[in-house]
Amino acid sequence: MDFNFDAHQHFLLADRSFLNIVRRDIGKVAETIGFTEAEIGRVNLVVTEMATNLLKHAGAKGGELLVKPICEENGKSCGIEVLCLDNGPGMADLQRMMEDGVSTYGSMGQGLGAIKRQSDFFDIYSKRELGVVVLSRIYRKGKAPKSAARAEHKFQVGAVMVPKPGEKVSGDGWSMRLSQDGAYLLILDGLGHGENAHEASNQGIKAFLQQPKESPSTMLREIHATIKKTRGAVGAIANWNSESGQLLFCGVGNISGRLFQPGATKNLLSYNGTLGMAVPTTIHDHQHNWSGQTMLVLHSDGLKTRWDFTKYPELTRHDPTLIAAVLYKDNTRTLDDSLVIVVRATV
Repeated sequence: MDFNFDAHQHFLLADRSFLNIVRRDIGKVAETIGFTEAEIGRVNLVVTEMATNLLKHAGAKGGELLVKPICEENGKSCGIEVLCLDNGPGMADLQRMMEDGVSTYGSMGQGLGAIKRQSDFFDIYSKRELGVVVLSRIYRKGKAPKSAARAEHKFQVGAVMVPKPGEKVSGDGWSMRLSQDGAYLLILDGLGHGENAHEASNQGIKAFLQQPKESPSTMLREIHATIKKTRGAVGAIANWNSESGQLLFCGVGNISGRLFQPGATKNLLSYNGTLGMAVPTTIHDHQHNWSGQTMLVLHSDGLKTRWDFTKYPELTRHDPTLIAAVLYKDNTRTLDDSLVIVVRATV
């Protein structure tokens, strides 16, 4: 199983005149992973339908498209992920809006139904007054990842990472390492934004990937020592094990974490400090339960912290990337890099 740690490219549509530019730029992303002309045509149709919906329904509240290439199963399954974030009024009857011609009359493919048909993976979330988020993945040669390969790891993970507007790279970053019956997840936020922040988080990720798999607090200390010549970062590591039913967590600085279980929500507390600059000598791991009904959400301070899942009925049943996109859409500060990661146990 592979994970995709790249940032999403961010596209705004001020009016219809931008559509050709957006479609061209997203088509170039598809070209980089070897899409054929016919496959790029599928991507163009999806982008056109999404953009038409945004222009028709989002109104003054606006919306955006997020795009990134994805590769899984050691490159055997490569594709493109497109997210449409619509801040409009949302849908009272989603089933009806999926019918051809209802959501975007007069467009190339007749709306949301066309997006679903062209997608190898499709998910959508909408409630009245909450806008709409659509997730489409289109794979080269239609080869979507095998579900069995994902299921064996007993968790699903999704993320949305977007650089600060005007920046080409994100100062936020994340990575994962599989372990027996679980995984280690790292989230970092380089101080500030731009190239220097990106370098700090990148150096931290390299240290994380190269060191032995030990406790989260031990691994954070190693990252702290490694990135002292950078501007520094805040970050956290979570390590869960489905066999033991435990999650170990350690964080330093302004990283937000929440653990959701039936009937209970826990805030994951981080220590004051900055990796690469000053870290308390007393940092240690905090232990929590990890079961088949657990969900973990981590995010940088590019998102507001006062979000609440009770505002979004049935959202937690959806794909983790779509969940992350909903949280990003409604809570991004837009003045910084943004990163939100969602992990859901599956057994």
